[in-house]
Amino acid sequence: MHQDWIWGLVGGGLIGLAGAVYLLGNGRIMGASGIIGGLVDGTGRDTLWERLAFLAGVIVLPVLLTPLYAQQIATNITDNWLVIVVAGLLVGVGARIANGCTSGHGVCGISRFSLRGIVATVFYILAGGLAVALFRHVLGVI
Repeated sequence: MHQDWIWGLVGGGLIGLAGAVYLLGNGRIMGASGIIGGLVDGTGRDTLWERLAFLAGVIVLPVLLTPLYAQQIATNITDNWLVIVVAGLLVGVGARIANGCTSGHGVCGISRFSLRGIVATVFYILAGGLAVALFRHVLGVI
């Protein structure tokens, strides 16, 4: 029996817990794009160590949990690095245009019943679905 869904459930729970701890700990929304964006454009200098600690946790925790994996989990990601890089850049640009990402709007915004978060989440889910349909079924890239 496939149990990969358990990893998704655990990961989603950890993201939700992290969002709650971040909000309760410092009163700010845990939006990964905003945290990284503040480091890149320099607007987050006043919370530099907080932002770096967040990013360290995002990077280090999966490495620490690697021994717990019973088997390699299939991601079905493409081997085409150009597609991966372009997709990452498009996600970053989209997150900046929407003033937030899945963690900010989707996890934290929806859980607070934020209309802006709900609307943004609906639109980026639709955009993601259209992108997959276009790139997979029309262009055959992924």
